Amino acid sequence: MTARSGLHPSDGRWITVGLGASLLIALGLPLIVALLWSFMDPATGWFAPDILPPSYALDHWEWAARNTDITQALLLSVGIGLAVTALTALLALPTAYALAKLPFAMKRAVELFILAPLIVPGIIVAVGIGTIFFRLDLAFSMPGVILVQTVGTLPFMIRVLAATIEAIPNDLINAARSLGAGPAAVARHILIPLAWPGFVAGGLLTFISSFEEFEKTFIIGSPFVQTLPVILWGYLGGRVMVFPTAAVVTFILLVPMLIVFFLAERVLRDDVMAAGMGKL
Repeated sequence: MTARSGLHPSDGRWITVGLGASLLIALGLPLIVALLWSFMDPATGWFAPDILPPSYALDHWEWAARNTDITQALLLSVGIGLAVTALTALLALPTAYALAKLPFAMKRAVELFILAPLIVPGIIVAVGIGTIFFRLDLAFSMPGVILVQTVGTLPFMIRVLAATIEAIPNDLINAARSLGAGPAAVARHILIPLAWPGFVAGGLLTFISSFEEFEKTFIIGSPFVQTLPVILWGYLGGRVMVFPTAAVVTFILLVPMLIVFFLAERVLRDDVMAAGMGKL
């Protein structure tokens, strides 16, 4: 301990304990309650003043396993997430390269414009784009949902890719150009291989954002495009809230995201993610 810091070594432990307790209260307790609801026995129910359900059963999980709507919504959410990730990566690469390597006027203004979908509430973005999609016959369709979700995921991919491409030496790009390589060859042989960690990091963020997206999907695609978040809203947004069923759908929605976060931790380097997130 130094006189300047004013902190005792034990203070760090207390800060860690406090942060851990806050995380447990904010995230752990709601998940525990949802887990209890999902295993609640419908024959006995769960009513006040009982703190815990009087009995447990697998009825709600068995119902979800037999429900084809939930299975189809899960597969549709995964398919849309993969399509949005691929389209976002394709569209983000040129913009990320321009931000990372090309000097031009008002670059900061362009960066702020790219972040606009994150600043403006999603429902406002969905309503604004929805009026255009209705005229283009893209509403109530899977292509429309993929496009509107891409609007929201592009900022993540662009910023992470820009941070990764910025670290690529200009000498490699200049050498390739001096040997006659065009923009497509430079992208295929230099940018994409060297920026692959950025593609993985941005792709994971994009997939998670698409998989859990509700507002844009609901306004553009509902009722014909039913993803898991839209199905979940059906159990919680009506006049009757079906908590046990909603709890089961919540965990079905949560498991793929936990798998993605686990893969991100195992595959990605901390500096790649930190560099991209530092630019958000």
